[in-house]
Amino acid sequence: MSTEVSNGHSPLDRITVIELAGPPGAWAGGLLAEFGARVIKVSRAGAAPVRWGTTGMRPLTSPEERERYAAFNPFDRNKESITLDLKKAQARQILCRLVERADIVTEGYRPGVAGRLGADYETLRRINPRIIYCAITGYGQGGPYRDMVGHDINYSAMAGLLDLTGPPGSRPSTCGIPVGDWMGGMSQAVIGILLALVARHTTGDGQFIDVALTDGIVSTMKGHIASYLETGAAPKKGETVSHGGAPYNDVYETKDGKFVAIGCWEPHLYENLCRALGLEDLLPLQHAAGEDRERVKRALTRAFLARTRDEWFEFLRDRDVAVAPVKSLPEVLEDPQVRHREMVVELEHDRLGKVKQAGIGIKLSRTPGRIRRLAPPDGRDTEKLLRELGYSPGDIQHFQKDGVVDRYEGDR
Repeated sequence: MSTEVSNGHSPLDRITVIELAGPPGAWAGGLLAEFGARVIKVSRAGAAPVRWGTTGMRPLTSPEERERYAAFNPFDRNKESITLDLKKAQARQILCRLVERADIVTEGYRPGVAGRLGADYETLRRINPRIIYCAITGYGQGGPYRDMVGHDINYSAMAGLLDLTGPPGSRPSTCGIPVGDWMGGMSQAVIGILLALVARHTTGDGQFIDVALTDGIVSTMKGHIASYLETGAAPKKGETVSHGGAPYNDVYETKDGKFVAIGCWEPHLYENLCRALGLEDLLPLQHAAGEDRERVKRALTRAFLARTRDEWFEFLRDRDVAVAPVKSLPEVLEDPQVRHREMVVELEHDRLGKVKQAGIGIKLSRTPGRIRRLAPPDGRDTEKLLRELGYSPGDIQHFQKDGVVDRYEGDR
């Protein structure tokens, strides 16, 4: 089920990525695929396909369920999928053939696992010295925590992010998305890969990229770290300007029980806010502390209860005030700005009809990202890829019989 959405050249048209071992590497591969890379996702043969979602992980038990999940899965769109049991020698040989023709390998195994599977950098670089190999782990390839298992919440806790999230005096709070996986894993991996591609253009050599989610989260806190190292005063939850510590940068309840977000950092924006609300007496108090700051907060809190969320948005947006309604996800997907920016796209599926997905966030004027095909169920391209590597139908049947690859039963 291939869905062609756009045609033309892309920045990574001639780049091939071999993707091992799930998110956040899968999310990095998805972004590279949107900009033209050929991404071949390697799933474990013999394993039940798994749904990653907002309700957790669970197996996909039927072909129909797998097909539907794939149709709505934006992270694997544009990819091809092969199953391999890398514990078997023949599967490792197939991987080596794939790597011979590839530019990039991404993997998310715990340190040491790739080596045991014959899929580590030192092994693969002997096959292809130009290979760029990106290993994404929680704590990195070295250090006392390298072998610890973990997930986003653990890395965010270790990096100090959870300690700064939430109202003053509250228990640590997580974000609404796995921010560590995205900022510390996916984005750092993509940046590292693109930097390595630039370097390879100059040197001709590939290299190893060691991405640790904890490192990535710590690096996003450079502002807090710089302030602490300069002043010796550690930031506290709910007291930083960016997180509830300033009335001009906070969330306020409105008449209808909803909320607006105000972000008037600049003096002229704060002045616009005060004048729009008829609170000119607060003009000298933008950076007030103690009781005066509480006075500002109380005055703004009372003022915003006079109108509904949407009324305040329409009123303040035309008065050059940094305001936004706090929207639910369904509201976001219907928002005219989100629609105009094509951040919700409608795609055609052969059997399910029209399906909607999140659009592509990065807009390039000459080589835009493209959705060339919907995500494949695990293993859909196995036979095609094996034939492309030179294996005969007899070889493929042998691999299927021995569990080296799975026999794909969909589309039949």
